[in-house]
Amino acid sequence: MAADEIPVTAQNDTSQTAPTAEEVGASYDEFGDLYGLILGDSAIHVGMWTPPGTRAPASTLPDLANLAMDRQTDHYIDVLGLGPDDHLLDIGCGTGGPAVRLAGASGARVTGVTVSASQVSACIQRAQEAGLADRVTFALGNAMDLGPEHAAESYDAAWAIDSFAHMSDRLAALRGALRVLRPGGRLLLTEFTRHGEPTPEHLAVWRTVWTSPPPETPAILLERTARAGFELVSLTDHSQNFHVTGDLMDVLYRDHHDRIVDRYGPDTTAQLDTLMPLLRRFIQDHLGYHVFLLRKPG
Repeated sequence: MAADEIPVTAQNDTSQTAPTAEEVGASYDEFGDLYGLILGDSAIHVGMWTPPGTRAPASTLPDLANLAMDRQTDHYIDVLGLGPDDHLLDIGCGTGGPAVRLAGASGARVTGVTVSASQVSACIQRAQEAGLADRVTFALGNAMDLGPEHAAESYDAAWAIDSFAHMSDRLAALRGALRVLRPGGRLLLTEFTRHGEPTPEHLAVWRTVWTSPPPETPAILLERTARAGFELVSLTDHSQNFHVTGDLMDVLYRDHHDRIVDRYGPDTTAQLDTLMPLLRRFIQDHLGYHVFLLRKPG
């Protein structure tokens, strides 16, 4: 993403703002280092700063970044409750932290897919370093069009942690997950949810920094999961954790500003200097974060 390619305004039109899978992959290839600096490097997803249902805020954001993401991953592991005989599909596996953590904690096998080539390399290295390469594998793959290597009814469970937000055709991805799950198999899905009416400028910032189409309301997302054929097991609001993560990103961006200039150059960094406060405001004013637990009928 060159500096002159970062949009400042955009029309409030999904067809104009939805990225392709190739754009998402290229964005992670280019800006994976940036996410590691402003989010923490334990994983690439929102952290659990406070348990669901509580209101106590976290007090020290930078020091808790990786701990919060690991705590959130552990929560997802507990929700799914997999064992050594189970096989999980990790949709949008990031840099492999959650997959390796699940395999180590449960003994389950994990197959991860991502549209980012650099993430595949990072995932493979992480699994090897953990001594889990025999049970955790990764490959390039587009969840909106899973290939024949992912056979029908071949997985006991799946999760998609902060990855569906990037997809231009969520319904296709949901139907693909339904196809590969065994009857009764569960899909844990996180989604960034919209409330209120964000401005075109906010949506342009979201597409640029998060490489995502406009977020949708929980009601629309629930309707789509039902249309794909899933049953809803539970829906949990984790918005407070996302709001703290938004504050953390702003803090760490400023703390690591010199390293970001060295990595991306002064022109792109100057554009990001403008975008990051807008992103933080958008997260606080218009975004929530929900965890869907879905089940394939059977």
